[in-house]
Amino acid sequence: MGFWQVDRNKYSKKSLGYKGKNFNRSTEKLTKSEKLMKGVAKWASFYRANPHRFCKDYLNINLKPFQAILLYTMFHYVYIMYIAARSQGKTFLTAIFCICKCILYPGTKVVVASGTKSQAMKIVTEKIPEIMANSPNLKREIEKISTSMNTDEPNIMFRNGSWIKVVASNDKARSARAHICVYDEFRLIDLTILTRVLRRFLGTPRQPGYLNKPQYKHLQERNQEIYLSSAWFKSHWSWNRFQSFFSMFTKGKKYFVCGLPYQLSVKEGLLMKEQVLDEMQEEDFDELSWQMEMECMFFGESENAYFKYEDLNKSRKLYKPYLPITDEEYIALKGERKKHKFYKSKQDGEIRIISVDCALMGGRQNDASIFTFIRCLTDGDEYVKSIEYIESMEGQHTTVQALRLKQLFYDLDCDYCVMDTAGNGIGIYDEVTKVTFDTARGIEYPAWCAMNDDKMQERAFDKNAVPVIYSIKVAGNTALQIQHEMNTYVKSQFSKNKIKLLCSEVEGRDYLLDSQESLKLTQNEINRIIAAYFQTTRLIHEMINLEMEAKSGYIKLTEPAGHRKDRYTSLAYGLFYIKQKELELRVKEDNSNLLDKLLKYSFIT
Repeated sequence: MGFWQVDRNKYSKKSLGYKGKNFNRSTEKLTKSEKLMKGVAKWASFYRANPHRFCKDYLNINLKPFQAILLYTMFHYVYIMYIAARSQGKTFLTAIFCICKCILYPGTKVVVASGTKSQAMKIVTEKIPEIMANSPNLKREIEKISTSMNTDEPNIMFRNGSWIKVVASNDKARSARAHICVYDEFRLIDLTILTRVLRRFLGTPRQPGYLNKPQYKHLQERNQEIYLSSAWFKSHWSWNRFQSFFSMFTKGKKYFVCGLPYQLSVKEGLLMKEQVLDEMQEEDFDELSWQMEMECMFFGESENAYFKYEDLNKSRKLYKPYLPITDEEYIALKGERKKHKFYKSKQDGEIRIISVDCALMGGRQNDASIFTFIRCLTDGDEYVKSIEYIESMEGQHTTVQALRLKQLFYDLDCDYCVMDTAGNGIGIYDEVTKVTFDTARGIEYPAWCAMNDDKMQERAFDKNAVPVIYSIKVAGNTALQIQHEMNTYVKSQFSKNKIKLLCSEVEGRDYLLDSQESLKLTQNEINRIIAAYFQTTRLIHEMINLEMEAKSGYIKLTEPAGHRKDRYTSLAYGLFYIKQKELELRVKEDNSNLLDKLLKYSFIT
């Protein structure tokens, strides 16, 4: 079927804006070839005005009503911003737009960029091939497809001279020139790269032949920019860009902005209602993430928020979590943890800490027990703290939690354990002061006790217990003071860039795709790595929800109703002990300097 072989009968000639007899008279003296080309021009004009009909007639694609409306706006506005809920198919719709534009406007150059390579390449590797499978006409339009990003050649070349090219969102992407720039998941793109590199691709607009005629010079086409993403934090530049687009949109400029939440996806059958209800009832349901990713709501910290998203997000520099060994791996390796593929040997002066915030009841209204693993690397008289693994446990008996704590301690080669022994932690403490037998692995863990509290040491069940626990008691008259010290120290460490967190799930997936090491990973291992990234995201969400309250001269942090702060508490416990270790470093440093001065004085004398 050729371009002109469509069901024209479904549209009357009047729908094209021409009266039948005038149209016929204008074509009476034309040759068959000229009549054909004139008809093609008429239909091309019609389809440019109605791209959703072009999809159905020529590409064999049936769009949802909201997709048809969005495609129409993409053709008729210059600047488009589409804030979409997850599972709404924005990448699929973007691929359709690029295809329609390239076919209907010969010589069109489209550049697609995203915060990650994998996201940007989906148009080429997944969406367009998927559309081609059901559209013979599209197959004939495309001359060549390349899935490589390591070339200056376009990724998709059309026979009419149009092309689509995927570029990485970095400073090296300077060779492309385009008429249309698509920024997929634009919130993940660095603002400097967007303004100084990607937007500069938009140079000279498309130059169709009719511009050579003086009467048509006023019909110059505009270059376009299309922004696609889910909502994000108001402290991010994407919120300012959203507000700017909305302001121009309401003024009647060539701007269009919209946010379509998950309810539309459910209505159109793109998302099942049962799935939504199940996710919202899960015990670890993250309301903040849901609001941003599914309800298209930008989130802003309250005026009383103690931690700011920007300060926390800039610490997400780690790509490789330190995963503990599983029971199956332990048995397969015969207990030799150092042979585990995720094992990391200690550096000189490094100490490792596992801190735990204990909870005894699960459920959405209760806290969870959180185990936080921290690697501490010396940096002068301070430590750089890398939070490389977080694990949560809900509704488990104290014996189960004690066993898991000891497993993590030895699997991650830790030196100290930090816990609150004044509240729920006392039950876990009592359990770890006993010798613990691991039936799954067939090994025995020694008993532990506190190393900084004589009373807690005496409380230990086994009098030969190993003193590895730093006991914190956040209760009584000193509770506010200890909380104040924790809170101010955590904030100062983020401000001084002394804390490193795991990267986001999106960046982590891209890292795994690019890493050769990922080729050796099983799907289960990849899922565990992604889960570690997700735990860090949950930590950040908890922290930016904490509100500051001044009480008796101390800073106290409280979480909103229905929210948790157990990940933050676990982190704060661990950092509080590291603060004490840093004091020891400074004393050691001061003593060393004093000795050097004495030796120097003695030598001079």
